[in-house]
Amino acid sequence: MNSVDKTPNRLIHEKSPYLLQHAYNPVDWYPWGEEAFDRAKVEDKPIFLSIGYSSCHWCHVLREESFEDDEVAELLNENYVSIKVDREERPDIDHIYMTYCQAMTGSGGWPLTIIMAHDQRPFFAGTYFPKKSRRGMPGLIDILKEIALIWKNDRSKLYEIKDEAEQIIAPTFSIEKGQESLSEDIIHGTFKTLERSYDHIYGGFGGAPKFPMANYIMFLLRYHVYTGEESALDMVEGTLKGMYRGGMFDHVGGGFCRYSTDRKWLVPHFEKMLYDNALLSICYLECYLVTKNQFYAYVARRIFDYVLRDMSHIHGGFYTAEDADSEGEEGKFYLFNRKDIEGILDSREAQDFCVFYNITEEGNFKGKSIPNRLNAEDILEPDSYIEALRERVLEERMKRIRPFRDDKMLLGWNGLMIGALAIGARALKDDTLLYEGIRATEFILANFRDENGRLYGSYREGSLSNKAYAHDYGYFIWGLIELYETSYDAKYLEMAVKLTDHMIKTFYDSEGGGFFLYGIDGEKLIQRPKDIYDGALPSSNSIATLNLLRLASLTGNRNFYEKGIGQFEIFGRVVSENPNGYTAFLTSLMFELFSPSEIVLVGRRDDELLMHMIQELHGVFKPNVVSLVFYKDEGHDKLINLSPFLKDYEMVQGRGTAYICKAHTCQPPITQMETFVEAIYKI
Repeated sequence: MNSVDKTPNRLIHEKSPYLLQHAYNPVDWYPWGEEAFDRAKVEDKPIFLSIGYSSCHWCHVLREESFEDDEVAELLNENYVSIKVDREERPDIDHIYMTYCQAMTGSGGWPLTIIMAHDQRPFFAGTYFPKKSRRGMPGLIDILKEIALIWKNDRSKLYEIKDEAEQIIAPTFSIEKGQESLSEDIIHGTFKTLERSYDHIYGGFGGAPKFPMANYIMFLLRYHVYTGEESALDMVEGTLKGMYRGGMFDHVGGGFCRYSTDRKWLVPHFEKMLYDNALLSICYLECYLVTKNQFYAYVARRIFDYVLRDMSHIHGGFYTAEDADSEGEEGKFYLFNRKDIEGILDSREAQDFCVFYNITEEGNFKGKSIPNRLNAEDILEPDSYIEALRERVLEERMKRIRPFRDDKMLLGWNGLMIGALAIGARALKDDTLLYEGIRATEFILANFRDENGRLYGSYREGSLSNKAYAHDYGYFIWGLIELYETSYDAKYLEMAVKLTDHMIKTFYDSEGGGFFLYGIDGEKLIQRPKDIYDGALPSSNSIATLNLLRLASLTGNRNFYEKGIGQFEIFGRVVSENPNGYTAFLTSLMFELFSPSEIVLVGRRDDELLMHMIQELHGVFKPNVVSLVFYKDEGHDKLINLSPFLKDYEMVQGRGTAYICKAHTCQPPITQMETFVEAIYKI
């Protein structure tokens, strides 16, 4: 029976693609809200809370096995009030209950399964459960029956568990200032820890499953730049080459999948996330700027090709994710055998293509091949001949049934991609990327704000959902800063400053310091956490710290600076306990410890020397440098208002002039290109 023949539940009125995937379940789902909690209280039932996201493979398995099953639905509908949450739309809810799950079980993941009282406090937590018990894993039916029985006959047991969980979890949500001083020692110690976990054969960190860990890569690349440590760069290059070699990189269509199930990066979990591709494109671009190796530029371009082709809204901005499955099979869209290739290319071309991408008769996944470059020697990227063949194979692959695409748009993830495009535009000298970044920014400013100017976190089909969270603001501000340092259009710097002011007003803890995950105008949940752990993404407090420090250097805003360096005291104790869990935060610390520098370029827009200086500056990787361009031949009141110290900067002898300041000391003005190049490489 298809969905047309079924009666929809309440989720049919939602915009989230993940919730809509469950709209025709026989489970009587509620979206998160007072209606569900009121019913649970009135009918004296526990709440069954299920959290996931649209491209989550095991969320699909749970749906097909259990939530589309009449027996499970009957149990849930009779004994529970069931709530379904999209973790990407409601990261606040997900963060709180994932923290409970990790504290209660020692692990976490998605789908996240929570059972709780109507007061929203849980007494059971877990992840995926099969419908029926098997191989020592409890089945969902058995769990639901047992808890329903205890709820009716001996509820005090569940309340005892709830109280114990509350006591265990309380310290996690109350970050207190410590006495630890974050110094260079913690930076060097974190480098040593990452060095010990590095896979010297295949790149990456730890064993299978193996994740990209963009925060690690960015930390190590900066460590190399700041200290000259060559092994840090070796780890970066080994990881970036290793990820590309395997099947985690989509060699035919571009872009990266979420993670590898094996040590070699060969077999990915095939879902593609916007944020992974944004962060990884930055990693490859930065490595290109450091090494000047065109391979890294090639991979970055292939990521952008994928995002702009398959993940872009027609009016600007980017969608969230693509599923791992198509036609009910994981990875089917991406797999080939020799016959597939021979049906697209002639025999000689097919032979060359299959050899290059290691497509074999026996295959490497479910009888087919994931294209890869694991057998490659030194030259990893294709030449023009293979590239032309790849384009033809891609054209044919586009005719296949695609994986499901989650077409909601998330503010924060768009901010990351805007930043990536801006960095790409200056590193690759590609104005098209700048145009796409600007177009996405304009779309966000036009569509992600209410009548009061409050940013929202999610947009789909003309509708906004959920007030933006601290990380949404942080990632978007990051994107705006990168956009300014590429275009030098003061309106992006102005917007970054305004949003930072609003972020402080809405999220900052004026008593304990640090940024709360959700704002003072958000829904009041059982906890109000501060996000600091750097996992797949930089935490909201990590990115806020770096933004504050960069904006302080760009504008001279003392409040930004004080709040930025204050973060190191507020989170010092927590970070000191497990530094490699906070590498993005430590990246912010490195920016401060290794003396940020300001470069101000002054001149007219038609000044050839000024343009050459900008191009040279855009071609180097100096993570401790912020740059401003002060154009003298047009209205510049906006920039002066943002950065009042600029009013004293003048052209020397009517020429483009560079001013470089480091560690509160300014060098003489520079009007010669050779002198400028020499100076920026010494910073």
